[in-house]
Amino acid sequence: MRLFMLLIAVPVLAACSEPQTETNHRADTVTVEQRMGAVPDPGFARALEPRVFEFPRDHGAHPGFATEWWYFTGNLQSSDGRRFGYQLTLFRVGLKPGLPADDSDWRANQLYMGHLAISDIAGKRHLSAERFSRAAVGLAGATTDPLRVWLGPWSVRGGGSALFPVQLDASAPGMGISLNLLPTDRPLVLQGDRGLSRKGEQPGNASYYYSYTRLPTRGEIRVDDRQFEVSGNSWFDREWSSSALAADQAGWDWLALHLDDGRDLMFYRMRGKDGQAQRFSRGVLVGPDGVVSQLLHNGTELDPVRYWTSDQGVRYPVAWNLRAPEQGLDLRIDAAFDAQEMPLTVRYWEGAVTVDGSHRGVGYLELSGYDR
Repeated sequence: MRLFMLLIAVPVLAACSEPQTETNHRADTVTVEQRMGAVPDPGFARALEPRVFEFPRDHGAHPGFATEWWYFTGNLQSSDGRRFGYQLTLFRVGLKPGLPADDSDWRANQLYMGHLAISDIAGKRHLSAERFSRAAVGLAGATTDPLRVWLGPWSVRGGGSALFPVQLDASAPGMGISLNLLPTDRPLVLQGDRGLSRKGEQPGNASYYYSYTRLPTRGEIRVDDRQFEVSGNSWFDREWSSSALAADQAGWDWLALHLDDGRDLMFYRMRGKDGQAQRFSRGVLVGPDGVVSQLLHNGTELDPVRYWTSDQGVRYPVAWNLRAPEQGLDLRIDAAFDAQEMPLTVRYWEGAVTVDGSHRGVGYLELSGYDR
C-alpha cells in the first residue's frame, strides 16, 4: 500500500532541503488528508487495468504517472543480538505532466523526496530524516539496467538486469545505513489483481504494485558514532500511481511480516472516516515455496488493541490482532517500542514490530491519517 500520493501537491518543495533528524522536528507538517485529498493533474496516466510488467524496465521510473516509490524496510541484528529496524524510501513526484521547458538546465517537473529511519530497539530510540531535490543537473533521478535511484548522497543501486544484489546507502546526522540486499529464491509478488492494487471505488483509484517479500540483508548501521555489523531480512515494495484518497477515506494501516514458519504476510487496511475498514483492504500470504495466497477483506480481521499518543497529541494504534482462519493465523502484532513516529513534512507512524500468537515473527507497520 505505502504512502501512495504522499506529495501530489508540493511544488513549493522543489528546491533542495536539508535532512531533518530526530532532534529537529518540523513545525510545518501537514496531514495525509491534505496531501492526498488533492486530485492529480488529469494529464498524468492512471492505473485503470492490469498490465504486463516488463523487467528490468519497470524497476525504473514511470514519469507518466504522478508518483512512485522504492520502499525498503527490514529487521536486522548485530552479532551480539542487538536489534534494529530500518526504513529507506525514495519517492518520485511528478509536478506537471510532460517534459519541462528546455530554457534552463535547472528546469524540472519531477521532484524526489527521501525518508530514512532507524529504530534502535534496545535503546528505544527512533531516528528519522528527510531530503528533497528537483530532478535536475544530476541532483536526483533514476536510471534502469542497472537500476540506480539517487537523491543527493542517498542511493539505491541494483546489480544489473537481474536487479540483485541491491545496495542501499544513506546517512544523516547521527545515523546511517550501508546495506546489501541479496538475491532470493522467492519470486516477485504482483499485488492485487495481477499487479493492479485498487484503493477505492473510482476508476483509476489504484496503483501498480509489486513486492520482493524476504531479501537476505547484511551490512552496516550507524547510530551516533557507533557502527554495527548487521544481518537479517528486508522487504522491498515498488508502487506507482496517479491516485488520491476518496472523500470518505481517512488513511490506511499497512503491515508486512516475516513469520517464523517461513511465510511472509502483507495486509493493508483502507480506513474510512468512520474508522472502519473498507472492502478494498487486502493482502497476500507468501509461502516459503513462493506460492501466493490472497488475503481478502471478508476473510481477514485486523483490529487495533492498544494505542500510543505522541508528544504532538496524535493517537496511533500500535498493537493489533490479525486473524485469518483459513490460513491458520491468529496473530498479536506489537510495536517493538511505541515512539516510532515519523515527524517529517507529512507526519505518520512507521516502525518495527514483533509478532506473537499462533506464530512468532518480526515486521514493519505503517499508520497514516491519524493526524487529521
